[in-house]
Amino acid sequence: MKLIMNAAGRMVPDEVNGIKSVPFRGVNGYKPEAKKASPPVRSCVDYPMDGNKVLPDLKEALIKAGIKDGMTISTHHHLRNGDAVTNQLFDIIHELGIKGIRWFPSASFPCHEHLIKYLEDGTIHHIEGSMNGPLGRFTSYGKMSGLGVLRSHGGRYQSVQDGEVHIDIAVIAAPTADPFGNANGVNGNAACGPLGFALADSEYADRVIVVTDNLVPFPCYPWHIQGNNVDFVVKVDTLGDASKIVSGTTEVTKSPDRLLIAEYVAQFIEDAGLMKDGFSFQAGAGGTNLAFVLYLKERMKAKNVKARFVRGGSTKYLVQLLEEGLTDYILDGQTFDLDGVRSMRENPRHINTSPFTSYNFHGKGNFASIVDVAVLGATEVDVNFNANVVSHSDGLLLHGIGGWQNCLYSKCTVLAIPSFRDRIPVIVDDVMTLCAPGELIDVIITERGIAVNPKRTDLLEALKGSSLPVKDIKEIKDEVEQICGGKPIPPKRDLTQPVAVIKWVDGTILDSVFKVL
Repeated sequence: MKLIMNAAGRMVPDEVNGIKSVPFRGVNGYKPEAKKASPPVRSCVDYPMDGNKVLPDLKEALIKAGIKDGMTISTHHHLRNGDAVTNQLFDIIHELGIKGIRWFPSASFPCHEHLIKYLEDGTIHHIEGSMNGPLGRFTSYGKMSGLGVLRSHGGRYQSVQDGEVHIDIAVIAAPTADPFGNANGVNGNAACGPLGFALADSEYADRVIVVTDNLVPFPCYPWHIQGNNVDFVVKVDTLGDASKIVSGTTEVTKSPDRLLIAEYVAQFIEDAGLMKDGFSFQAGAGGTNLAFVLYLKERMKAKNVKARFVRGGSTKYLVQLLEEGLTDYILDGQTFDLDGVRSMRENPRHINTSPFTSYNFHGKGNFASIVDVAVLGATEVDVNFNANVVSHSDGLLLHGIGGWQNCLYSKCTVLAIPSFRDRIPVIVDDVMTLCAPGELIDVIITERGIAVNPKRTDLLEALKGSSLPVKDIKEIKDEVEQICGGKPIPPKRDLTQPVAVIKWVDGTILDSVFKVL
């Protein structure tokens, strides 16, 4: 493996875990020339003709699925920090003496710290998926055998569909399922919302195992996962801690600075002319985002404006917009609270979506590009509007990309961020880890001012006469550095030893994450 410079000026490995890589070629600079991948053909004669695919336990299902060394095993993250299935899965894999597994989760959470011992003993070779919390720290110090690979939600679907990642066995935790394998996430004690992040796994994996703690008679409907894609069904006592399925920040911030940012965001959307009848926006969880939705809601009411659709991660605040008639639809990829789960279960206008429809860059379009404005966060941004969402000022890899990269293709991308965290400036000369090229970031909104990307002359023109504090990004940066006592001190890293790579939405390598010393 050697490091080469890509089109973003970043040093990236020419191969990743023994596979030749394609360096980033610029936004929209790479187009694939290939056919979609496809799973093996199966025959009904290999399955019970009565439709009952239930096996006694997960161990027997893995053995029947033909598990062996070096396979790729996938899981999904809809159960978030309440997931117990993944830990149980790798306990069994370890018990079977299997080694060298490529774990391919749609995301990981702190509850998966349990798996560090399996990374250390070789049961798991490396992770291709977000490495949050303890797993990110483990990776950052160079302790994982292979290179970690971070993809967006859409990038994960793209990698499977394009044949970049071949899933040998998909293990799908489903809050409700029937013996045939139809499954959903809106019913049962562990109801978590849609199961869209596992859709590609169910369609493309060689073998698919559905694990549920709520087995119901056929048919389980609605079916987010279709039973004709499922090989085996396993009933367990519990999928995990249902109280932790609703994780992350789902309450409005009380911080005066964060509330000011949220108010600025709502005012920007109105003053820039984006808030008009039939518009659309995306907002996820997080205290500032939730507050922004409430501020925008009041402005929509005052101007008698109705959105055609809003994009989620849904929360109770997006559900309120739907139920109060302020939007026609919620197009939802995952639910962040129980109000979202209830709404999806009960309201036909709260629509279950997947990365295929919403984010997949190697498709004939996706929903992301139709959204008028997406409001996102970041760990740091630089004076060229480049942004980082995976690593912190100490160099540690502590977040995944999620759908963040995919949302950058909205008609207007807003990063709502505090100007500093823990006395460390968030606006820097160059981001430590590049997750988004600056040409796709339109506006940065902080409590100390709003910076509009100079290329968006239309927005700058629309904001003339607005009371918003529009400033040059360097002006905000200089002001914050004076408050914080200077520029942030970069962490010590070995810039010859990447521990993970950041994939762009088209499957090329955008940047490297380097070992922290």
